[in-house]
Amino acid sequence: MKKLWGGRFTATAEEWVEEFGASISFDQELVLEDIEGSLAHVLMLEKCGIISKEDRNAIVTGLKELKESAVKDELTYSLELEDIHLNLESKLTNKIGPAGGKLHTARSRNDQVAVDMHLYLRREIEEIIGLIGEFQEALLSQAKDNIETIMPGYTHLQRAQPISFAHHLMAYFWMLDRDKQRLSEGLKRVNKSPLGAGALAGTTFPIDRHYTADLLGFDGIYENSLDAVSDRDFIIEFLSSSSIMMMHLSRLSEEMILWSTQEFGFIELDDRFATGSSIMPQKKNPDMAELIRGKTGRVYGSMIGLLTVLKGLPLAYNKDMQEDKEGMFDTVKTVKGSLKIFAGMINTMAVNKEAMGNAVKKDFSNATELADYLAGKGLPFREAHEVVGKLVLECIQRSCYLADLPIEEFKSASSLFEPDIYEVLSPYEAVKRRISSGGTGFSEVTAMIAKAEQTLKEK
Repeated sequence: MKKLWGGRFTATAEEWVEEFGASISFDQELVLEDIEGSLAHVLMLEKCGIISKEDRNAIVTGLKELKESAVKDELTYSLELEDIHLNLESKLTNKIGPAGGKLHTARSRNDQVAVDMHLYLRREIEEIIGLIGEFQEALLSQAKDNIETIMPGYTHLQRAQPISFAHHLMAYFWMLDRDKQRLSEGLKRVNKSPLGAGALAGTTFPIDRHYTADLLGFDGIYENSLDAVSDRDFIIEFLSSSSIMMMHLSRLSEEMILWSTQEFGFIELDDRFATGSSIMPQKKNPDMAELIRGKTGRVYGSMIGLLTVLKGLPLAYNKDMQEDKEGMFDTVKTVKGSLKIFAGMINTMAVNKEAMGNAVKKDFSNATELADYLAGKGLPFREAHEVVGKLVLECIQRSCYLADLPIEEFKSASSLFEPDIYEVLSPYEAVKRRISSGGTGFSEVTAMIAKAEQTLKEK
């Protein structure tokens, strides 16, 4: 097959070499974006008097027909034509004749592919932001049902202080809100048009880059043609934001995996988000959470991979940059799938409130309440900390808990203790009393949920 760029070549590569260099196996994902960019480009060419109205009409008609076929998944692609751009141009020329060859006037595949990826990421990021919102709604729903559900809070994976389960879930709500903010901020860089930058130096034709930017819904254009075709910062920024978000999902995955074990027994995942064992009939495995935890690594890999590809490249375009797409496509697929799975898992999981509550009755997570009690009565906190530490040690040696000690033993440790200490030791009261802004107190969590609901309405 004759190459569209083959005028100065006298030999062609063997098939396996062509296969190695071609990108059509994956960049066909950009077919609709490529057609969208071409439609804007051809309208601009006619507006600026570069092609005739008749040629414009023929090209527009042909591109719209190709779009219809693409939407129906009826297009087939040729390896010999390397990429989505040459495949579509060839199909267009076959469909409408020589006028199809005028479409590429005043542009290069370098700015063409760049605009395709800007259009693609804009659409996908907007969809991802919507999916984050659905996940946040699932977290809110569970939080509203579990404001007074008491569970152990952990540091170092050791029981630390009792908290509201809703408070724990809301921590992830606000992590996801920052993820949305990062992606929304990144859209400002995504929504710039490189179209018309040509191969690297612009063009001698009297084009109107601002016109095509407006047609495509961009906020503006790249101010430098070299930067326009060589920039992949917007993809790296997306991969970075996605990596941070996947880290958040992986942390929650780890907790849900732990909580669903027999040792914890805090939650049970719906059967639709778990699997069994081929040999052990009793097993119910949290496979979806494990997969999300595992897939986090491939998103990290895509980010590091693209950074590595770009780190030594001179301006402007280099064939290395063909490696910018597969990681981007894979990350979009991974992130969207993970968010959908998580929204389903959270919405359908059963919360074992009794198991959570029992977990804080037989531990020392209320020890800080004793120290705060003494400090509130004037004892320096460091002294109070030591008094309570000795009481904890005594309980460990006697195989009992703080609430099991008689009032006399409390008073022997400090005369400041009064019988009301047993109310202070109650996990429910310990949580209820933590009313500092952003704390786990029930009133604060209720206010936090109301603020979160308002936040979702505003976005």
